[in-house]
Amino acid sequence: MLALLYPGQGAQSAGFLHRLPPHPVVDATIAEASDVLSLDVSTLDSSDALRSSVAVQVSLVVAGVAIQRRLADAGIEAQLHAGLSVGAYAAAVGCGSIAFADALRMVRTRAELMERAYPSGYGLSAIEGLTEAQIETLIGTSNGASGDAADSRVYVANVNAPRQIVVAGSDAALAAFNERASAAGAHRAKRLAVSVPSHCELLKEASEALDAYASTISFRTPTHVYVGNRRARALRRGEDIREDLATNMRYTVRWFDALTTIVERGATVLVEAPPGQVLTDIARLAYPEVTALAAASFAGDRLVEVVARRAGEPE
Repeated sequence: MLALLYPGQGAQSAGFLHRLPPHPVVDATIAEASDVLSLDVSTLDSSDALRSSVAVQVSLVVAGVAIQRRLADAGIEAQLHAGLSVGAYAAAVGCGSIAFADALRMVRTRAELMERAYPSGYGLSAIEGLTEAQIETLIGTSNGASGDAADSRVYVANVNAPRQIVVAGSDAALAAFNERASAAGAHRAKRLAVSVPSHCELLKEASEALDAYASTISFRTPTHVYVGNRRARALRRGEDIREDLATNMRYTVRWFDALTTIVERGATVLVEAPPGQVLTDIARLAYPEVTALAAASFAGDRLVEVVARRAGEPE
């Protein structure tokens, strides 16, 4: 059984849209996105453009949908879809719950709301080597020592793996927390290429605004399994997927739990959409018995050949 995984903000790299497989379906996806958004989407992956959360989030969704469509064009359908953070929008398109055009407009609105709320001075840090419980304890002492001001607090944003936790906050709060985490035994405490404090209460108002916008969009019952961000379980109703997309900027992403759900539901082959392979590395470490492939690691259009062979192997 095949599952498609779609990465979130921070996975982007300059030129990644131009490294997508050379195929008419991919070209048509980029052209469709350009038409919907009234801009040339192919320009959004330059180094300068990727300084904008809008460009990053839109580009990631376009890349994810392009890969899903390329595989489908070759007769390879994923039965499960899950995306980390903004990757959830590509997952919602892939599972058949939302139209690509509506997902693009919603993602652009999402990114604009996030940038408007925190145009600068905030972001995310990845902490490796400490458990969620250790991070929570460290956050408690850090927040207690620094008071209740929003610009001094740190929040758990993503639980990507048992010892890979992402935290959100202001630049100053993250710098101080990275030092505390390193002193507490973290193997790595590093800022990510994300300029907004995603997945925490700092984005409560932005999330509420996006929820109101999402009420105008049509969501359908998914034709394939969609695994959500917030509760990390399969969502079977369009309304539940709408809520997951509209509110995931406000709540912790339980990615590792979502990955576990995917494997427990029988996935034997996992394919991570471009441009990175962080989700692939997490899956390989946690579930070595499952085949995990990063689309970005295959030159040209070879991904289709490899996935067709692996997904067709007896379980």
